[in-house]
Parts: sequence; C-alpha cells; structure tokens
Amino acid sequence: MIDSAMPRLSVRPARPGDADIILGFIQALADYEKLRHEADLALADVERSFFGVAPRVFCDIAELDGSPVGFAVWFYSYSTFRGRHGIYLEDLYVDAAARGQGAGRALLAGLARRCRDESLPRLDWAVLDWNAPSIAFYDALGAEALDGWTTRRLTGAPLERLAEAA
Repeated sequence: MIDSAMPRLSVRPARPGDADIILGFIQALADYEKLRHEADLALADVERSFFGVAPRVFCDIAELDGSPVGFAVWFYSYSTFRGRHGIYLEDLYVDAAARGQGAGRALLAGLARRCRDESLPRLDWAVLDWNAPSIAFYDALGAEALDGWTTRRLTGAPLERLAEAA
C-alpha cells in the first residue's frame, strides 16, 4: 500500500520558465554560504546562461510534491589525463525546510546516472571547508576529498591585468 501522505520527490531538467526559480536558489545559496555580496547576477543573466543560444551550463531542479526545493548547477568538464569529459557540479542547494528528505541525494544521483550513461568517468565539485553538514553528506555518499589540490581563481583587476599582458 502506498502512503499518500509521503511527499513525492522528483528531479527534472530546468526549463526556460524556471529562470526565476534558479535565481532564487542562487540567492538562497549565497545567503547560506555568507557570500550574498558576491551574487550580483540578474534574471537576464540566468535566462541567457541557462536558456540562451548554445548554453554551456545546465540545471536540474528537485521538487517535492511539484514544488521546487533544490537545484544542481553543472557543466561538462574535461580530463586531459583521462581523455574524456566529466561533470563539474558548480552548485548544489536544497531549501532548509526540505533537507533530509532525499532531494540532495536525488540531484547527485541524477548526475551520477548521467555520468554512467554518457561514459563520463567522474563527477567533481568543491565544498567550503566550514560546511560540516555538507561534508558529512558527501562523505556518506563515498565522495573523496582531493588532498594536495588548492582551488585558485583570477577575478577583477588581476584578471584584467593578465588579459592585457603582452
């Protein structure tokens, strides 16, 4: 017998009408990560990036009983050592009220299936070192921490200086 009181969880690819949902999740993630001051995108940026001509970034949306509760933003990466593409998970976020109901796991499982089905050898992502609940969640899935690697970034003036270098 199926319990009709149990919420129904589903994951689907984002559609053009979902730009406002994606923007809301990005802003909520920025708040959670204490980085809202860095989130300076607008709805038009989301529409162009995810649904414009030849998008290079993708989004899956988790829903409980038809209501969006989380998202995964991802893109294809490439391993020169393996000679094959992989998936890089840029962001994973589930609303606080929906955590513990399987949405995060379902989003990651969908990406894992995509990797398997497309013969992609790996799924990579980064997590903030203070985010103990997420780290514990990823550890429980069997994800390994990559010791010896440090993330680096160029942005703003240093990026401009390098771009102008002869």
